[in-house]
Amino acid sequence: MPFSLNKNALQTYLSSLFSNPVKVLHVGPLGLPVESGKVKGYGYGLPIQIDYMLSGKRHRAVLETMHAGPFGHEHMADRAQVQLWNHDAFKNLPKHAQSLDVGAFQKEGNLLSLGHAKEFFTLMDFYEGAGYFEDLERLRDHPELTDLDLRRADALCDYLVEIHKPAGPDPGLYLRHIRELIGHGECIMGLMDSYPAQHGFITAKLLEEIEQKCVTWRWRLKEKTSRLHQSHGDFHPWNILFREGADFTVLDRSRGEWGDPADDLCCLTMNYFFFSLQRNEQLKGNLETLFLRFWERYLEKSGDAEILDVAGPYFAFRGLVMASPLWYPHLSEGVRRKLFNFIQSVLDTPSFDPKKVNLYCEG
Repeated sequence: MPFSLNKNALQTYLSSLFSNPVKVLHVGPLGLPVESGKVKGYGYGLPIQIDYMLSGKRHRAVLETMHAGPFGHEHMADRAQVQLWNHDAFKNLPKHAQSLDVGAFQKEGNLLSLGHAKEFFTLMDFYEGAGYFEDLERLRDHPELTDLDLRRADALCDYLVEIHKPAGPDPGLYLRHIRELIGHGECIMGLMDSYPAQHGFITAKLLEEIEQKCVTWRWRLKEKTSRLHQSHGDFHPWNILFREGADFTVLDRSRGEWGDPADDLCCLTMNYFFFSLQRNEQLKGNLETLFLRFWERYLEKSGDAEILDVAGPYFAFRGLVMASPLWYPHLSEGVRRKLFNFIQSVLDTPSFDPKKVNLYCEG
């Protein structure tokens, strides 16, 4: 998004930065000084030369921004990450040009200094409610399935159907989404790097085999850019707060606004499977009912039959979280084995069948 760089706003910013009055003399594209008080529509990526007076001395600075682009720079947060890193790192390399500050443009065109920031935070409203995981713990420990359990699962399913309707704006974001599913530090490769060198039957060789299968899936999915839709990105029971009845709020969407709907669907339904595994090492009873009901309802309401053809690596991602000795140190070896059997089976299966989960667990 281009901004107009206002000379008065720039003087106010620099005066605040240096804690002394600053007079801006010239502002313009680097190497082509402009005498006017405003550079219109310079956009991201065009270096701007600034000449100014401070404490009776003339100084020159360069203001740099960054283009939105396909190399991990699509989102404002991506570009902010680069700028923040530059400001912190430039000073650590001998003979490197120094960063005076890192900042941001506000909607009104004012400049906001962030140069003294060490960590960032988000301030959010508070919402009453109980995590959906509490429902799943109860269903794990008790066989009863109430009408409210069905209504809540249906509400979550219908929510996903609804939020998945808007299509993504840029096919390149789907390529990024698939790349990050496999290679991001929070996703498949990052998870496997967090495993110990060996944990019982889990060896480096086993993890390498799974990683290679996931890379094959990446090349299989890259062409499916039409599947880019709005998503939550981390739709698990700890990020869902229920109040009375089926009224809920979701928390902490992750990894951008756009992805494959399979990400959300696999994330939640894998938890029905996971809690059932903890009870009797298979998908059975009340949690099997919710698992199958969720898939059947989503497929019917969304009309997205192709989701079964792309589910493999998304289930593998969530399975690696659940089987992790770091995240779940107290799981029995039997549950971990079933999870790894499931991961390998769904990666070897061209199209996921919700009715074959227990068969996948046998390896």
